[in-house]
Amino acid sequence: MLRFIVRRLLVTIPTIIVVISLTWVLIKLAPGNFYSGEKQLPAAVEKNIREKYGLDKPWYQQYGKTMWSILRHLDFGTSLRYEGQSVNTIIKNSLPVSATVGILAYLLALIVGVTAGAIAALKQNTRWDYGSMALAMLGISVPNFVLAPILILIFSLTLYWLPPSRWAGFPSRNLILPVLTLSALQMAYIARLTRAGMLEVLRSDYIRTARAKGLSERDVVLKHALRGGLMPVISYTGPALAFLLTGTVVVEKIFALPGLGNYFIQASLNRDEPLIIGIVAFIAITLLLMNLLVDIAYAYLDPRVRYQ
Repeated sequence: MLRFIVRRLLVTIPTIIVVISLTWVLIKLAPGNFYSGEKQLPAAVEKNIREKYGLDKPWYQQYGKTMWSILRHLDFGTSLRYEGQSVNTIIKNSLPVSATVGILAYLLALIVGVTAGAIAALKQNTRWDYGSMALAMLGISVPNFVLAPILILIFSLTLYWLPPSRWAGFPSRNLILPVLTLSALQMAYIARLTRAGMLEVLRSDYIRTARAKGLSERDVVLKHALRGGLMPVISYTGPALAFLLTGTVVVEKIFALPGLGNYFIQASLNRDEPLIIGIVAFIAITLLLMNLLVDIAYAYLDPRVRYQ
């Protein structure tokens, strides 16, 4: 297992380099600049800006300077729009916001989704099964940018129960609507995956053996069936949790949360190259590490899985 983890971590380095390089190339190929706007700048002003930020240098010098700073010091540079703020500082300050909302949303989705999926599998072809899967399909069908305004309209503008937006730290009532919005889609997927996994496991020979040995239905479900039925959920958890931790663009924009997703939108609109590269690299690193944790969890949950 240790050798497997070390190999995966070593593979992460060239993968991140490729991701950063592709991001840098796409930014350079896109039309416009961070200083361009509706009004044309004087040629002298534009020349000074390009000299200040090294944009007058050949492309290979710009690329080499960017990669050298990242690989040697893990420094993504200074934001072009947020004067005086480094990209590392922006990520450090915005990550707790995205991580708080993301973790709470996934915990809620995990509890509700696993419970609903397990009940649907145990009571297959009953109203419990049809009802939970119908709600799951509804959760998958309604996108975040539709669900968020509906929740705001009902709970903030009609009932006046919850604040509609802004970040007020943790714990706070301001977190309820963003967490519900984010967790709805995850609940739906987890419920469906849990149901499918549980149905497959419940038909297995070792489940029949466990029941034949006289184990109670509670022990059969909790100690045997649920453990195997959660394998699809574990596989889904890696990328889902990675993107929730690093911020979701739409939800953070709607609820005015100062998280990574909101900063990524502004960086893209402003052509803020260092901030775009920094956030993309952080998301890629988080995704790779989450997938590694998923593989380790596989080996723990399923004794048949072994990594050499």
